[in-house]
Amino acid sequence: MTSLLAKEILLRYRPGTTDASDPEFAEALEQARRDPELGRWFEQQKAFQSAMRDQFRQLPVPKQLQEEILTAYRPTVIPVWWRKPAFQTLAAAAAIVLLLGGTLFWLRPREAGDFEAFQSRVVRTAQRGYAMDITTTNLGAIRKYLAAQGALADYVLPAALERLPGDGGAVVRWRNKTVSMVCFDLGNHNDLFLFVARRADLPDAPSAPKPRFAKIGRLTAASWSAGDKTYVLAGSGDEQFVRGFLGP
Repeated sequence: MTSLLAKEILLRYRPGTTDASDPEFAEALEQARRDPELGRWFEQQKAFQSAMRDQFRQLPVPKQLQEEILTAYRPTVIPVWWRKPAFQTLAAAAAIVLLLGGTLFWLRPREAGDFEAFQSRVVRTAQRGYAMDITTTNLGAIRKYLAAQGALADYVLPAALERLPGDGGAVVRWRNKTVSMVCFDLGNHNDLFLFVARRADLPDAPSAPKPRFAKIGRLTAASWSAGDKTYVLAGSGDEQFVRGFLGP
């Protein structure tokens, strides 16, 4: 794992929770221990999170807050709710949220590694298991479902994948973009996961149809681009095993 990808992951890390036991966070934490610069950034990030948490805890919650909110949203000719102390408190909370969001925007790494982060996220989530939006062995039904959801459905499957039964499919999200996921059943509770994204959403994705391979956790991923789409195929096994599903 690169330090750039680790930084992307650690922005979601919540100190004092069970996040450290998650394999994705554990690997990112290990990278922070190896990279002094990343380690210093991570310590600053944790301090910032702690300070923001303390600020939220200090905000007073008026006893009549619920009634104030309900009153404010009853029809009136001239709204005066903004003058009330309860809403001044809410305004203060909103200011902190805006400050937090703006700070995180500037702290967020300027990645040339968007594709690496995308691939890591979808493949590591596949290790934990996706909830299928549709469960069927019929690849045509999966494609039809994805099209009905406005997701990419005109993807081109290698012949070896076309011959496999489906297991299901889903529409997943990556930074407010839709990604189509098709799951293939290999039997014995073993699946292949194919992710199809718009190439324009991943500017640094592979530019050629020749696949490149990466070991991510317990899975091996092959990634390539064809036309206006980028593909990631992930499965348990080595490069040779995954490559076998990309040929004729």
